[in-house]
Amino acid sequence: MNKPRVERREVHGWIALDKAVGETSTDAVAALKRLFRAKKAGHAGTLDPLASGILPIAFGEATKTVPFVMDGEKAYRFTVRWGIETDTDDAEGCATSRSDARPSRDAILAALPSFTGVIEQVPPKFSALKIGGERAYDLARQGEAVELAAREVEIRKLAPVDFPDAEHTTFEAVCGKGTYVRAIARDLGRMLGCFGHVTALRRIRVGPFSEENSVGLKSLVALRDEAGEAGLAGALMPVETGLASLPALAVSAADAQRLALGQAVIVRGRDAPIFEGPVAVSAQGALIALGEIEQGSLKPKRIFHLPR
Repeated sequence: MNKPRVERREVHGWIALDKAVGETSTDAVAALKRLFRAKKAGHAGTLDPLASGILPIAFGEATKTVPFVMDGEKAYRFTVRWGIETDTDDAEGCATSRSDARPSRDAILAALPSFTGVIEQVPPKFSALKIGGERAYDLARQGEAVELAAREVEIRKLAPVDFPDAEHTTFEAVCGKGTYVRAIARDLGRMLGCFGHVTALRRIRVGPFSEENSVGLKSLVALRDEAGEAGLAGALMPVETGLASLPALAVSAADAQRLALGQAVIVRGRDAPIFEGPVAVSAQGALIALGEIEQGSLKPKRIFHLPR
């Protein structure tokens, strides 16, 4: 017998999911979409199955703000095992190089300045980047040669936080978009002459989403069982959370109507912005649009249709 079709509903907002190890990002989104019975959901930045931590999940109108979260600063805590390099640059892969050497604490500290600031980084072969329309990890699994070009990334902080034994070091990193922690471990191991790969990885922050405002799937299920859908609604962060990195601009009700029709409005007065670029636009205390300031004019880019 076919199961009854689940009726989907309009849900708008963000959940900072604390993803568990072993779960894919796609599976995590699907699980929350079912739990909330949401019509639309997506995530802001893939986490590997072996990684845990912050996976921001957007529902409904919040999906329009996903690019701004993905462009935001990210922070990670990760452990490197010295002496072995793998083809995946983590514990899931096969060993490709070994060394009996182990780095001293002083050698590790001396190497770190080479890995901060804007640096050139070659992404791991097992990554979601595309080569000729194919995912790099698919080509690598098929045994094909994968050559990825180095690209600029920004690592704003890289510091050791624990030296549990000679085999392992735990680091925290703060970095910009497109940085691969697995590549940091690989390249650091090569520089130290001992090789290395990631054995544990946790993302502790993505833009405005952190461990402090995160929640696990089991906790959300318990909340639903105890308080129903109203309880789940209370766990949502507002849509505008995804726009925390943007300047905010309030407009009048009349200007809000013009923007909703796709019309630009002139921004005047002492509170008029003196910059150009994207802004989060509100009217009467409610988010209404993503806009762009160009030469004193506010142009609507995305309109939000949120319940009042």
